[in-house]
Amino acid sequence: MGKSAHGDGEVLVIGLGRFGAAAALELRRLGHKVTAIEKDGFLAEKFLGRITHVVHGDASEVQVIRDAKAGRFGIAVVAIGSSVEASVLAAANLVDAGVPAIWAKALSPEHARILDRIGVKHIVRPEADTGRRVAHLVGGRMQDYIEFDDGFAIVKMRPPTETVGFTLEQSAIRSKYGVTVVGVKAPGEDFTYAVPSTKVSAHDLLIVSGPTTLIERLAARP
Repeated sequence: MGKSAHGDGEVLVIGLGRFGAAAALELRRLGHKVTAIEKDGFLAEKFLGRITHVVHGDASEVQVIRDAKAGRFGIAVVAIGSSVEASVLAAANLVDAGVPAIWAKALSPEHARILDRIGVKHIVRPEADTGRRVAHLVGGRMQDYIEFDDGFAIVKMRPPTETVGFTLEQSAIRSKYGVTVVGVKAPGEDFTYAVPSTKVSAHDLLIVSGPTTLIERLAARP
């Protein structure tokens, strides 16, 4: 989500439930101007002063979207999690308003298909995405895991035994497994970018990037 010629970093978030609030606060932290529309008056009031602007209103109503001048935003996030109908109506209102980049939370595959048909290009399935991510983390070597659409991933993981006590050049991770150690984090020390002479200890964390299947093969090593 970069800055846009429409709103120069301005983002509209629809719904301040758990997903929407997390998105709004993180976007604000990253330097975006964030306007949120929230139907629940209590929730709307809770976020006053925490993001740039909060509107108490129902985004499924066309007039609320018009009053918010939604067309001036380059990016909108539809984070409504309580009603498929409200989510679809809000998304349709944003499409009609001409918002160029709309991200919407889908509650089910059917919901995702409807959003796609009305012109939403970026559809998020938080429950499925989180489930997949957790599946990689539970009981494994990985500490954190981010997978991208093209089968590429970046992970934070404990080092395999075969790398401990050796430099990256000596353990030859890249040539053996086809993945790249991007950085190393030693306990109590700052993250450092990895170089061939970087020596790995048992207590380090490795930041590794590469094709998902190859990273999983490395993570399966003892």
